[in-house]
Amino acid sequence: MSRSIENRRLRLNISRIILIALILYIGYKFLDQSRLKNELTYKRTEKEIEHKKLEREISILEDEIENSDSLNFVEKIARDELGMVKPREIIIIDKEKEKENSFKGYK
Repeated sequence: MSRSIENRRLRLNISRIILIALILYIGYKFLDQSRLKNELTYKRTEKEIEHKKLEREISILEDEIENSDSLNFVEKIARDELGMVKPREIIIIDKEKEKENSFKGYK
């Protein structure tokens, strides 16, 4: 009879160990899934921000395309990209700004 009691205790202890291991495994999986969900949510937010930036850039480019026939646009391109000036216009160059801009390239 004592042998059957020992067998029952052994089975009960094994059942408890299996139950504890199962609970620990489920807990681990739950935490891992939670971490993965947070990581994916963060990545989604980053992609949404990037998407909004690209939409704004597309909108700006579409506006530039629309206005590309206007004289203001042509003047802007001539001034900014070609360095052209109007007659009797005086160009003032700030040497300090020029130095700051040249140092930015080296950082």
